[in-house]
Amino acid sequence: MLSGGWRGGAGAPRILIVDDDPNLLVLLADQLRADGFEIQTARDGEEALRRLDGGWPDLLIVDMMMARMDGLTLAREVKARADLPIIVLSAIDTADSKADLLEEVAEDYVTKPYHYPELRARIMRVMRRLGDKVPRRELVLGPDLSLELRRKSATVKGEVVQLTPTESRLLYALAANLGNTVSTETLLDRGWGDTDDADPSYVWVTMRRLRQKIEPDPDHPVHLVTIRGIGYRLVSRAAPEPTDEAG
Repeated sequence: MLSGGWRGGAGAPRILIVDDDPNLLVLLADQLRADGFEIQTARDGEEALRRLDGGWPDLLIVDMMMARMDGLTLAREVKARADLPIIVLSAIDTADSKADLLEEVAEDYVTKPYHYPELRARIMRVMRRLGDKVPRRELVLGPDLSLELRRKSATVKGEVVQLTPTESRLLYALAANLGNTVSTETLLDRGWGDTDDADPSYVWVTMRRLRQKIEPDPDHPVHLVTIRGIGYRLVSRAAPEPTDEAG
């Protein structure tokens, strides 16, 4: 097993690889199995959907350029059914393509021809993100705000607001540490761990956008609180504030 791989056995992550290149499919499946993962393969999007009907893996690795149902169509179909994390493999190496895919459907993006240790590291990073444990299916943060992060949505004053994958990833990290400060560096890794030139401004911009979506007054946030010089804290206002009244 390569250093940094998953320790196999019970509970090993299940990965479905979808690619119409049979040589790559066999090679990558063998590499991941050697690192302790449980692997299924499919040669196109239609076969992948049939496999998903028999059970959901923990992660989907999908090629974008396939003759029968391209990877983006498959990813959109999968995301419409459930919040299955997706790593994209693509020969297209442009910043705009990566940004669009990461914003819409993908947890990460790896350019072909891939370097296996890099791909493995990105898989492990996604698995760490999945390790962020949110205590409830619906996280109630106040009388007018609740989060359903697996559905990438928030309910604000009775209205459902959709969250982007990046927004959801940051909220997952914050919700897993509800009431505690999460550093900007941690949030940067959760949201943009795949991006070589990411800087803290990415976090600042996303937090500002999130406040526009979920805060009653974005200029005076009560749920997404900045801890100056350190990071951010997600605060629940669901319980009544304590009072100083005796008895």
